[in-house]
Amino acid sequence: MGLIKLIAAPIRSIVRFPLFQFGVVFAIILYFQAADETTLQGKAFDGLDKLTDDSVQLISQLFTVKSFTRSVLSAGLMIGYVYLVCLLILAVLRFLIRRIVDFVGWSNAFWLRNSIAHERGIEAYRAWLPLERIRPDGIPQEQWEATYAWPPDNSPPYPPLWRRILHGVVSYIVVIAGLAVLIQIFTPFPVLTWLAKLVAAI
Repeated sequence: MGLIKLIAAPIRSIVRFPLFQFGVVFAIILYFQAADETTLQGKAFDGLDKLTDDSVQLISQLFTVKSFTRSVLSAGLMIGYVYLVCLLILAVLRFLIRRIVDFVGWSNAFWLRNSIAHERGIEAYRAWLPLERIRPDGIPQEQWEATYAWPPDNSPPYPPLWRRILHGVVSYIVVIAGLAVLIQIFTPFPVLTWLAKLVAAI
């Protein structure tokens, strides 16, 4: 496992580089655009093109969109949509790979349980160290761990998923609303008016 991580480290650093990601997204768009309209790739590009056009039409209801702005919006939205799809695919692949590794470690397939457990033990120890450094001397480690890291009833020490999603959505809405108010007050851009038109259009 250590050797695999050592080999994969430079590949992961390249894949995470934003310019490389942009190049991959741009190449995907060109590949789909060059495909025949009767193929799956061509039909997918037609759907992407229609989605981009509809988005530009929706934005044009908020403010005046001329030729230069339309071309920039079309290119930017198309790249953004493909980037989001790629992120979603990578998230699904990461989830599946994680589950496969969990199954391999649980079933000891290919006799990899010890290697997987050793690597995850190192990760768990590194994650535990920042919490352990602030533990007062008067509190036993078992009590500290049961309170903040691994409760006795095996329930996670963080809110459920739906609460975390709701908290994230509310936080983003508050931040976006605050930025919109500041831009509306201190700049000539009527962002609140645009948002109201967008909500009405939706």
